Amino acid sequence: MAGRLLKVSFLATTACASSGFYLYNRQLDLNDLSVIRFGRAAAVTAVISYDYLTAFKDVEYSTEEYWALKSKVHLRSAERLRDLCCANRGTFIKVGQHLGALDYLLPEEYTSTLKVLHSQAPQSSMEEVRQVIREDLGKELSELFVSFEEKPQGAASLAQVHKAVLHDGKTVAVKVQHPKVQKQSSKDILVIEVLLKAVHWLFPDFGFMWLVEEARKNMPLELDFLNEGHNAERVAKMLGHFPFLKVPMIHWHLSTKRILTMEFAEGGQVNDRDYMKKHLININEISENLGKIYSEMIFVHGFVHCDPHPGNILVRKCPQSKKAEIVLLDHGLYQDVEIRTNARLYLPQISELLNRVPRQMLLLLKTNDLLRGIETTLQTRASSSSFINMSRCCVRSLARYKRSKAQSRMRLLQITLAEFVNLRRLDMYELFLWVKGSMLVHWLTTLPTFLH
Repeated sequence: MAGRLLKVSFLATTACASSGFYLYNRQLDLNDLSVIRFGRAAAVTAVISYDYLTAFKDVEYSTEEYWALKSKVHLRSAERLRDLCCANRGTFIKVGQHLGALDYLLPEEYTSTLKVLHSQAPQSSMEEVRQVIREDLGKELSELFVSFEEKPQGAASLAQVHKAVLHDGKTVAVKVQHPKVQKQSSKDILVIEVLLKAVHWLFPDFGFMWLVEEARKNMPLELDFLNEGHNAERVAKMLGHFPFLKVPMIHWHLSTKRILTMEFAEGGQVNDRDYMKKHLININEISENLGKIYSEMIFVHGFVHCDPHPGNILVRKCPQSKKAEIVLLDHGLYQDVEIRTNARLYLPQISELLNRVPRQMLLLLKTNDLLRGIETTLQTRASSSSFINMSRCCVRSLARYKRSKAQSRMRLLQITLAEFVNLRRLDMYELFLWVKGSMLVHWLTTLPTFLH
């Protein structure tokens, strides 16, 4: 009996030692283990849920004390959620960033806390970057590039971008996926789904199950960089008639599902007013042209950029013509939006819009928020250029739709004339706003005071 126990003890010790040696050699990060990631997420979910269930027991509803306490509970719950995203990384950070952009759905304590995830995305080590390039392109870094900056230009939840120079002298941006994201994403989505269902069981009014549907549908697309490259080329062709738009060219021979090599484009963020002043870029022109780009996407083509935020839009002076350019980046996720159908069905029910309409309509609201926010930052709201450009695209799109249904030449003529008149009315209104905001009007209105 003692001999058997000794053998069992020896085998167990050997197994533990072998496992430890294996893990040491593999330099396994405990954060990579599904049980650790799930356990951490479950613990945070339990703590947040318990906080909401117990915090308001001794406080009368709708009093000042109640609202003050509710704000504190929101804030500490948001901080716990932020820390969880930073610890689990990958898909968790992506979902956290998405929540941080939902100003129209979540309390301010959540959005302001989670927005920092845009600047706290993880970075892969240089060795991990080399390994991904070695596995996907079959060559060492030095064989593919003359130089490769180790410090990334930017890091996001799924990838990071490095500046490099090819052997032919061209400067490129190399987007390299974090090596563990692909393997972890499906498991992480399952974890998030299980925990959200548990929260929904505890709090029936909790209405964020759609986050799981979005993540499950979109994550495979965002993790396929070849899909991003094809989207970039489609948009470049679709909006090629805009001379002020630049979409970086893709280097396909150096691109895979986990690596995207594209033309390098420098510039300042589209909401950086100081950068534009320093480089003598016309702020009003940028604001107007940005409205044209997104209006064409939404109302004319129905192919819409799904992650519109200032970090994905640069402005610069074109090296050749010295004219201002808008550079559109990050084409990982687009959606085909049938705006006429959605608008007709849901605009009359605007009070219930956020809970009932398809996610595509929320995308349009997010795009609208982007344009309004940039106009506010650049101080170009008075010209209403984005609204006017959207209106022009609506008029053109509606006329095109009516022409496709017209059954006589007379009806075609009527539609074309109506389109012409409506477009000219918008031109006149734009002129009126320009005159109203011009220095001439300001001078004329202050002249009587000056004469007195």
